[in-house]
Parts: sequence; structure tokens; C-alpha cells
Amino acid sequence: MKIAAVQFLATGSTKDNMQACLERIRAAAENGARLVVLPEAASQAFGTGRLDTQAENLEGSYASALRAEATRLGVTVVAGTFRPADTIERDGKTINRVYNTALITGPDLHTGYDKIHTYDAFSYRESDTVKPGTQLCTFDVDGVTIGVATCYDIRFPEQFRELARAGAKVIVVPFSWADGPGKLEQWRLLSAARALDSTSYLVAAGQARPGGQEQAGQDSGPTGIGHSVVVDPTGRRLTEAGYGEEIIYADLDIERVAAVRKQLPVLG
Repeated sequence: MKIAAVQFLATGSTKDNMQACLERIRAAAENGARLVVLPEAASQAFGTGRLDTQAENLEGSYASALRAEATRLGVTVVAGTFRPADTIERDGKTINRVYNTALITGPDLHTGYDKIHTYDAFSYRESDTVKPGTQLCTFDVDGVTIGVATCYDIRFPEQFRELARAGAKVIVVPFSWADGPGKLEQWRLLSAARALDSTSYLVAAGQARPGGQEQAGQDSGPTGIGHSVVVDPTGRRLTEAGYGEEIIYADLDIERVAAVRKQLPVLG
């Protein structure tokens, strides 16, 4: 199975981001990808304004446009977006929270995974504006079960092990990882570890680093560090992006998953 991980830098405009996503989906499909993974927050970058003002359900213009193009091209697409969730009162303010949703769409498929582990860490509280999801999610592409996780979920190994136990042989991870001292090292370690301890392929697509390599290593907030990656079930990186915008590809040998799990039976 050929997959593509799309790394780009989203803006604050859902309309502009939709066009950017469609262009990259077409490019990936033309290069033979059957599964195209785009970053978390692909519809609206973090730090660009209130998320609730552009949040849409899966019947909205952003999700519908990606669905139509994925269906036309015969590919499956995963892309980060935001959906309306609930209204809460906090510190005297009324907040319209959203779900941080990984849209999953293509021929005869249109659903989403709501990020379970909100990024309440390093003095940031995603749960103030994002309602956590509660359900694991898998879907099928060409007879292969695919699991889904989003960004901060990667710090919770049991989610990845449960997806593997549910039949996932590939786990896709849209992300928008904060930069800062030691953060790239943490990302590279965690992405390899989650592939290894779930004995699955991991396909992670992230936001490019604002400012590129010149800003690398500086605190950025949750606005991207690049380094999209494909990792095999033994934790070996098959391909990895840098800080800028690009699309990376890999041909996944799905039969290798069963062989690795036989040699390393850690899911029992």
C-alpha cells in the first residue's frame, strides 16, 4: 500500500486551507498514494483566532470538498479539522468548544475521529476550547485496517496498543507539534516508540515549522515542527520530512506486520 504524508503550513482561513489541501491531495494521488494523510488543524492553524468561528460539521464546505475530491480520485484522505461541540462557562466566560477532529473521507467513507487526549500540558490547556473525544476509531483501505490518533495522543501508548488489538496494522497521526528545546527529540522518540510497542506502521503528517529551520528549536506554541514521518513496526524510520512543506511517500509491506507480531508478541 502506497501512502502519502502531507506536510504544509496552514493559515487562519479555512477556505484557503481547503484549496491547499485539495492541491496536495491531487499531487499525492497522481503519485500513486492510496491513503493521503494531512496534518492536524489542516482546516485552520492553531494560534490564528477562535476555532469555533470556522468550525463545521462533516457536512460543511471543507469536509464536503475533501470528500468530493477523494471520491473522484478514488483515494482515502485523513485531515485535521474542527467541529462544533458544546458551550461551557469558565472563569466568567462563555466558551463554544469544538472537537479536534481527524476527518476520514473517500469512496463510500465519511466519518471522523475526535482527539481523545487534549493538549493540557506545558502551560497550555487545549481542553478550555476543545472537548475531548471518547471513542477509538479504525477504518479500512483496500482491506487493511487503519487506526487513527492525533498529536498529543502519541504520549499515551495504550491507545496505540488498543488500536492494534482492534486490528489496525497502520496507525495514522495528524499532528501539530509545538517546537522548543528538546521537543523534536521527544517527537522522534515517541513516534518510533508508538510504532514499536503497537507493532504497527505509523504514518504521521504534521504542520510545517513556521519560519522554517531558521526558527528551529525555539518555542513556537502548538503551531508545527515539521518532521512528518513513516515508521515501520520495528520502530525504524522509512522516511522523514524536514521543517518545510513537502509530501513524503512510502510503500508499506502490510504482510510484514504479521511477521513482526509473531516475532514480538507484545499485544497479548
